[in-house]
Amino acid sequence: MRVVVLADTHAPRRWRGCPPAVAEHLRGADLILHAGDVCVPSVLDELAAYAPVRVVCGNNDGPDVAAWGAPEILEFDLDGLPVAMVHDSGPAAGRTARMRRRFPGADLVVFGHSHIPMDQTGDGIRVFNPGSPTDRRRQPHGTIGLLRVRKGRLVEANIVPVT
Repeated sequence: MRVVVLADTHAPRRWRGCPPAVAEHLRGADLILHAGDVCVPSVLDELAAYAPVRVVCGNNDGPDVAAWGAPEILEFDLDGLPVAMVHDSGPAAGRTARMRRRFPGADLVVFGHSHIPMDQTGDGIRVFNPGSPTDRRRQPHGTIGLLRVRKGRLVEANIVPVT
């Protein structure tokens, strides 16, 4: 299963349409995860034209994004891999232990909010933030995440520059 992970697209201020470099990765995706701060549901409609979308609300998302189907947290099975998704995972210090306590059944937690891409394992859990494709803040590039899941195992996780 090929999964594209996005967060913090901040439309329409930052996302005025799917950037071509992001669209390249969306083509052929089996699933798209968006870890919040979509800001307008039209982004989710745009993404859903490529593949099914699972999304959580971020701190900049309103009732229209929630109405699209974005809860505050989401826990689901990804081809046998237990996954949790939340927008804000809190401070960097103690993150893996905190996510393990909050999501005891998850092997992978996808989050956003910081705009800082990261892939970290600790305390029996992997935490993954794709960064932002459109609002890189202090990062050298806008980024997305790419995951490959096979039979309940995360076999590949990459953070890919798109700007």
